[in-house]
Amino acid sequence: MRDDGGVPTAPTTKAPAPLQLVVGEEELLVERAIAEIVRASRAVDPDTDLRRFRPSELTPGELNGHLSPSLFAESRVVVVQGAHEAAKDLAAAILAYGDEPAEGIVLVATHAGGARGKQLADDLRRKGAVVTRCDKLGRAEERADFVRSEARRAGGTITAEAVSVLLEAVGSDLRELAAATGQLVADSGGRVDGPAVRRYHRGRAESTGFAVADKAVAGDRSGALEALRWALVLGVAPVLVADALADAVRTLAKVGSAGRGDPNRLAGSLGMPPWKIRKAQGQVRAWRPAGLAVAIAATAQVNADVKGAAADPGYALERAVLAVVEARGTG
Repeated sequence: MRDDGGVPTAPTTKAPAPLQLVVGEEELLVERAIAEIVRASRAVDPDTDLRRFRPSELTPGELNGHLSPSLFAESRVVVVQGAHEAAKDLAAAILAYGDEPAEGIVLVATHAGGARGKQLADDLRRKGAVVTRCDKLGRAEERADFVRSEARRAGGTITAEAVSVLLEAVGSDLRELAAATGQLVADSGGRVDGPAVRRYHRGRAESTGFAVADKAVAGDRSGALEALRWALVLGVAPVLVADALADAVRTLAKVGSAGRGDPNRLAGSLGMPPWKIRKAQGQVRAWRPAGLAVAIAATAQVNADVKGAAADPGYALERAVLAVVEARGTG
């Protein structure tokens, strides 16, 4: 695993260090870091078992049991996901493993990288944990580097124009960018250019609709309007943009009413994946119930407008986007 876009290192038969710390909030890169540790372990022992837990699912004694050698010398990768949430006794058990690691057993602690649980992360570093950074790619240049590395990872290349077009069309979500880049490389014979991206997104219109919605619920007025204009230029059907806008607002309402629980536990009751819940939990903090009510009304109206009630669907969408952006500050 590398820090320049998540491209795995070359295969090796060397076992990974027994104590690993994966730091950062970029879920895709965190998952790839864990997968790389598991891959390296299975290169040594193909029967290596993967066990994943949240701190709320473990007691110190249970963790010690998972980290103890078995009679059959079973290799294991034990992941404590969100270790920054660990209580003191569990954090102490995590640290204690660094003093007496067992052969063939790797403990991976993932940490969001913020102030919460910072002492545990610092102590793990002092214990000699191998650290992998998986920070959010906040700058446009970082996301461009990620797209280029994804193209190489898929066995292809991508032009500067294509990178720019893809970022404008998809936005900043790395899962979307990774999926789109891989598919483009496969569809284009290995070399991706600007026209290929435009053709691709005419066939994947929903992604640009969600880009509009993401920016609107985030309160990014200029970004949402720019994404909307781009979607319409690409020939995205207005009904797809309207549906994406409605879905984003409904998701905020559902997640907001569910409270600030563990996304993994809420996934079943809300009927959506944990990453989507986690993303909405971050967004909904800026919303109030009155604003959500206004946004829900606006998206209901635009859905009717684009299905025939309005003479100009593009104008109706622009009006709805502005209504959602403004509703974010209501209440």
